[in-house]
Amino acid sequence: MAPKFGTSGLRGLVVDLTPALVADHIRAFVTACPTGREVWVGQDLRPSSPDLAAVVLEAARGMGLATVDCGRVPTPALALAAMRAGAASVMVTGSHIPADRNGLKFYTPAGEITKTDEAAILAALGMAPRSPGPVTRPLKTVGPDWVARIVTAFGAGALSGLRLGIWAHSAVSRDLLAGAMRALGAETVSVGRSETFVPVDTEAVSPDARADLARWAPGFDAILSTDGDGDRPLLADAVGQVVPGDILGQITAGCLGAETVVTPVSSNTGAELAGRFARVLRTRIGSPHVIAAMEQAGGRVAGYEANGGFLLGFEAEGPAGPLPRLMTRDSLLPLVTVLAAARRVGGLTTLLAAEPARFTATGRLEQVETARTQALLAGLETDPAALAAFLAALDETGDRQDRTDGLRVTLASGRILHLRSSGNAPELRLYAEAESPRVAARMLERGLALLAVRLA
Repeated sequence: MAPKFGTSGLRGLVVDLTPALVADHIRAFVTACPTGREVWVGQDLRPSSPDLAAVVLEAARGMGLATVDCGRVPTPALALAAMRAGAASVMVTGSHIPADRNGLKFYTPAGEITKTDEAAILAALGMAPRSPGPVTRPLKTVGPDWVARIVTAFGAGALSGLRLGIWAHSAVSRDLLAGAMRALGAETVSVGRSETFVPVDTEAVSPDARADLARWAPGFDAILSTDGDGDRPLLADAVGQVVPGDILGQITAGCLGAETVVTPVSSNTGAELAGRFARVLRTRIGSPHVIAAMEQAGGRVAGYEANGGFLLGFEAEGPAGPLPRLMTRDSLLPLVTVLAAARRVGGLTTLLAAEPARFTATGRLEQVETARTQALLAGLETDPAALAAFLAALDETGDRQDRTDGLRVTLASGRILHLRSSGNAPELRLYAEAESPRVAARMLERGLALLAVRLA
């Protein structure tokens, strides 16, 4: 499959992300979108990222721009620093997908590019280089500045007394994450560090990873991690149970005093049931859709996704100081906010028990081309008997449908099933929301098995 824009930037197989293709997209980006005076470039830890970052830097410089090599840094750290400097930025990352794939995330000085910007980039492909800009300069302060934003807001003792495991794997954020927790007063121990790339999807944590978290958990108050580029958090409790990302989001938004929250239809309905927000707005899946709705809403608005990535749309106040807005997915803010809140009430178990009993299990069928997924969804949408038969096999009946992004069916039981095609890979995604993790997991397992038969 040729590289294409999905829910989070340009993605494709490494073998298809040729220097010519990458350079063409960079030239189109700086032609079609505002860049300020510079383009800052970061990268994750996957093996293909250094060579791709070098292509990005050279292509941007070849368009006459100053370029800044920020090295291996988390995506939110790069975005934060570049926006503060009034510069554009490009992150070389495939996020949570396997190492045979990679991608580019684009930011203007105002923030993450929009879907309109994506169309403009595609329309500008084929631009020729210009006169070269200045020699690329390196910058090493991007990661520390990302950590300092949170430490300033929460204070040096915010996590004092906690013993935290840091699941390092191959996350570019791993050392900064551990350093941030120590700066906030916690003790940290690294677990599961890997020098080969490990794809970690915080929205669909694998059974093997869950088993590792349970094995590592004894002796820790919690285990923390992120996905590969550090914009999606992972938090497991003292027994290794993963806290769903949308629950992290609704707690964080509440703690920070958000009045409006924006979240995709894939997030659980806890935000509405909690009753702590004046408005809950639902969007299609992908941070560009969340950002667009946040900008339209204005005011004390926050956004989050089911993967846990959190977007802060207003100038907030932390327990110890100001917390500047950051309108792109961040992992560090929700991890620290939830841990600090848990510490105040006696632990994660107590904190989570106060949230509405809504739980989402997420899974996928891999190597399912988008056309096949769309044909399956179209069949279920247009043939009520086919949908009824599918739901009956799960001992459920339908109540109402939402087609904001894929097919989301609220069931007569109050549970929810949501089917959609992944925007980043050839996958069919399934989300099951229920009143307990056990019921959601059972719905997911049975639903995936039924879908696999239909696609066979």
